[in-house]
Amino acid sequence: MLMICLCFLLTGDGNPKESSPFINSTDPEKNQQYDGKNMALFEEEMDTIPMVSSLLSSLANYSNLPQGSKEHEEAENNEGSRKKPAPRMGTLMGVYLPCLQNILGVILFLRMTWMVGIGGVIEAFIIVLMCCSTTMLTAISMSAIATNGVVPAGGSYYMISRSLGPEFGGAVGICFYLGTTFAGAMYILGCIEILLVYIVPQAAIFKMEGLEGAEAEAAMLNNMRVYGTLVLSFMAIVVFVGVKYVNKLALVFLACVICSILAVYAGVIKTAFEPPVFPVCVLGNRTLVWKGFDVCAKVIERENATVTTKLWRLFCDSEFLNATCDSYFANNNITEIQGIPGIMSGTLRENLFGNYMDKGSFIEKVGLSAAVEPDSIPTNTNRYVLADITSFFTMLVGIYFPSVTGIMAGSNRSGDLQDAQKSIPIGTILAITTTSIIYMSSVFLFGSCIEGTVLRDKFGEAVRGNLVIGTLAWPSPWVIVFGSFFSTCGAGLQSLTGAPRLMQAIARDGIVPFLRVFGHGKANGEPTWALLLTACICESGILIASLDNVAPILSMFFLMCYMFVNLACAVQTLLRTPNWRPRFKFYHWTLSFLGMSLCLSLMFICSWYYAIVAMGIASCIYKYIEFRGAEKEWGDGIRGLSLSAARFALMRLEEGPPHTKNWRPQILVLVNMDSELNVEQPRLLSLTSQLKAGKGLTIVGTALEGTYLENHPQGQQAEQSLRKLMEAEKVKGFSQVVISSNMRDATSHLVQAGGLGGLQHNTVLACWPRNWKQAEDHQSWRNFIELVRETTAASEALLVPKNVSAFPSNGERFTEGHIDVWWIVHDGVTLVHICISLLYLQHDSDISAYTYEKTLMMEQRSQILKQINLTKTEREREVHVRPQAFTVKASLTALAGRSAVKTQSRRPAAKRRNQKKRYSQQCSSCLQIPQKQINGFTVFILDANNSHIACVEHAGISA
Repeated sequence: MLMICLCFLLTGDGNPKESSPFINSTDPEKNQQYDGKNMALFEEEMDTIPMVSSLLSSLANYSNLPQGSKEHEEAENNEGSRKKPAPRMGTLMGVYLPCLQNILGVILFLRMTWMVGIGGVIEAFIIVLMCCSTTMLTAISMSAIATNGVVPAGGSYYMISRSLGPEFGGAVGICFYLGTTFAGAMYILGCIEILLVYIVPQAAIFKMEGLEGAEAEAAMLNNMRVYGTLVLSFMAIVVFVGVKYVNKLALVFLACVICSILAVYAGVIKTAFEPPVFPVCVLGNRTLVWKGFDVCAKVIERENATVTTKLWRLFCDSEFLNATCDSYFANNNITEIQGIPGIMSGTLRENLFGNYMDKGSFIEKVGLSAAVEPDSIPTNTNRYVLADITSFFTMLVGIYFPSVTGIMAGSNRSGDLQDAQKSIPIGTILAITTTSIIYMSSVFLFGSCIEGTVLRDKFGEAVRGNLVIGTLAWPSPWVIVFGSFFSTCGAGLQSLTGAPRLMQAIARDGIVPFLRVFGHGKANGEPTWALLLTACICESGILIASLDNVAPILSMFFLMCYMFVNLACAVQTLLRTPNWRPRFKFYHWTLSFLGMSLCLSLMFICSWYYAIVAMGIASCIYKYIEFRGAEKEWGDGIRGLSLSAARFALMRLEEGPPHTKNWRPQILVLVNMDSELNVEQPRLLSLTSQLKAGKGLTIVGTALEGTYLENHPQGQQAEQSLRKLMEAEKVKGFSQVVISSNMRDATSHLVQAGGLGGLQHNTVLACWPRNWKQAEDHQSWRNFIELVRETTAASEALLVPKNVSAFPSNGERFTEGHIDVWWIVHDGVTLVHICISLLYLQHDSDISAYTYEKTLMMEQRSQILKQINLTKTEREREVHVRPQAFTVKASLTALAGRSAVKTQSRRPAAKRRNQKKRYSQQCSSCLQIPQKQINGFTVFILDANNSHIACVEHAGISA
C-alpha cells in the first residue's frame, strides 16, 4: 500500500524535472534561467511521467524540518550576497512523506502489540478507528482552511490564529506548542526504553537484577530519568549548534521508518509458510521470564540419567531431585508454546476479546489449567511475567492517540510548498489514509500471528527479551529494533526543532506579553531562548519517566488543537463569513462539527482530569490575552458568532411584549455636557449603577447643538467621555450622542430612537432642571415639560432626581439609615416600584396605621366587588383609587446600592392603636410634594400605566 501511494504521488508532483536543460553546463546563471522548466515537446507528458533523476534529486533535498529552519541554516552558511532561491516542494516531498514520518512512530513499535493483547482485536480496532477518524475529519477541515484563499506562510498556528482571532489563536498555539514539546519527551523516553531494554541492558546505571516489585520499577524509572536527561541535553546542543545536521539525517530517519514497516509486512507473509521459532515457557498457566535458563523443562534425560535444569534451580534450593521447591512449581507442569504460531494458526479467535489486568497480576495462558493452593502467597514473582500497570479501555485510548498525531507536518511548511492549496489537502489526506490502513491491518495481523501471552508481554520478557513486534519482522528482529531506535531519535530532534520555532512565532506576534522575551534569538534567527524553555518543559516530561504516563498528556493538547481547528471551520461556515469560501469540494460543516465532537469526547475518554486541566490552561490563556494581549487585525470568527446570537435574541424579543415576570428596568439616562465636553452630573451615573446593579439595559445619552457635519469630532469626543465615565462608575451599557440644530429636538430623538428592536428603554432618568425659576432661563423648564409629555405619550417611566450632586457615590458605605417608600395601590393590586437611595440619618417610624387601614379596606372592597360578579368595566368604575403613602422602616447593608428593604409585619389594628402613631403626609396625587419635610430621601415612584412621575427630593429641600 505504501508503494502504491508513493507511485500515485509521483504523478503530477509539480517539482522541477531537470536542474538544467543543457548537457555538461557549468554556467549557473544560464541554468537558473531554466530552473523549474521542462524542455520537452509535450509538457503534459512530463507532468504525468516524471524522470527518475528528478525523483532522486527531490529525495536528496528531502527535509522534515518546519518552516523557518531552512532559512536559518542558509543564513548560517551564507557565503556571499547572492543567494539562490530555495526550490519549492511538491506534494510528495513537502507534505506526504513528512506527515508519514511524523505519524508512524514510537507507539507503533513499542505499544501496538501490547494494546492488541490487552484490549483484544475488536476493541483495539475500535480505538484505531476512532482516532484515525478524528484525524481524518481534522485533515478535511485543514484542507478547507488551506483552500480558502492564499495560505499564509507560517504553518498551522498562523492558519488557526488568523482564522479564529488572537485569543483563540494564542490559546491553540500554546496548546500545540506544549503538545509538540511533550511529544519530544515521549520520543526520547521511547528511545531510552529501546536502548536499555532491547539493545544494551547492561548499560543500566541502577541495576534491576534480583529486585522485585516496586524496587525494580523504581530502578527502571531512575534509569529512564538519567539517560533521558543526557539524551535531551545532547539533542538540545545539536539543535542549538545548527539545524543543518538534523536536516542531513532527515532522509536516514525516513528510510528507517519505511524499512521497519516493510519488514513487519514481510514477516507476516513469511509466517504463513515458515513461522519463526520463538518458544514461550509456561508454568501451569503463568508465563515465565525467559532469563537464566536455556531449556523449558524441569528435568532432562542426559546419559541415561535424569538431570535437573537451570529452571529447576531457579525455584528450588538445590539441584538435586529431593530439593525443596516452590509449591506452585512443584504442583504444576512446564509447557512450551510457540510465541509466533503464524497467520494460518487460528490465533485470531483467541485474541478477539480483551483481557484487562491489574498491576502485578500474572500474565496467564488462556486454556491451560493450574493447581494453586488456597490462601498461598506467591513467591519468586520476579520469575514470572507480570503486568506493570493496571489496564482499562480509556487508558489504551490515551496511550494510542499520540500515534496518529503529526498530521500538521505538511501544513507547518506551507510557505515552502509550490502549490499549498493543492499539496496540503492531497498529501495530508493520503498520508492519513496510508497510516490508517497500516494501523488497522496491524491490529488484525498482530492478533492473527502472535500468541496472546506474548502480546500482553509489554517488554518481551517471555521471548528472551526481544521486542515483540521485532519477533514478527523479517529478516531479523534487529531491523525493527534499530529502525525504531533511529526513528524515535529523529522524531525527538524534529520536536526540539519545531517547538521552539512555534514559540518564537507566538512571541513575535506579541499576543501574550510575558512571552515576548522568547521571540529573541541568534543573529540568524535561531530561537535560543525558546529552545531553552522547550528543553525545560521537555525535561519535566522526562522526569515522569514513563511513556505510558506522558502519552495521555500530549494527547490532551493535540486533541484540543484539533478541536479548535474543526471549531474554526464549523463556526465560519454556519455564520457564512464573507471571507470564508473554501474550495475543497469534500468539505461540509457537519464533518467539522463531528470532528470537534470526537475530539472533545476523546479528551474525556482518555482522562477526564487531564481534559479539565488542559481546558483550564486554554481558558486562562484566552482570558489573559483578552485582557492583557495586544490587539491584532486578524479578524475574529467568534465575534461573528456573537453577532448572530445577538440578532437571534433581538428577533425573539420582537415576538411579543415581555411578561411581568420578565420585566426589567431598561433605563435611558439623559446627561448634559459642559463646554469641555465632560459630563455635568457624574453622580447621575452613580445613581444609575446603584439602581441597576448590572442588570438590564442602560443607555447613556447626551445631546449636542449644531450640525452633524461640523460637530462630528465633538460628538466622538463626547461619546468617549461618556464611555470613560461609565467605566469608572461601573455602568454596563451603551453610550449615544445625538447632534441636532436645537437641544429640544436632540433630546426627543434620543427618547424616540433609543435602543434597537425589542431591546428598548422603558424608563427615562433625567435631572431636575437648574435655575428653572429664573426668567432668563425659561427654556430649561420648557424642555423638561416637553420631556415629561413625551415620556407620558410613550408610556415610559420618568425618574427625576433633584440635587443629584448630594447623592452618595458608589464608593461610600453606610451601616445604618432608612428608606422612605411611597407605595401606590391600584384596584387591589399593589404595584411596587422601589427606587433605592442611601440615607444619612436614623429614621424610626412604623407603618402608618391610617394607611394600613385604608389599604385593608380597599382590598376588602375589591374582594366584595369581585364576589357580586360585576364586569371588569363596572368594577373599575366603582373602585375609587387614590395613592396611599406610608413609611417603611428599612435596614441598609454595608454595600452601597444594595439595600434590602424589610417591611414590618402587619399587626392587628387594635394592637397598633396602642402604639405611638406617626403619620406621614397623605398625597392626593403623586405630583404633589408633601408639605412636611422628611429627613433623608423621599422617593416617588412612577406608575407607567397611569403616567405618574417619580421624584427624588433631598432632605431639607422643600418643593
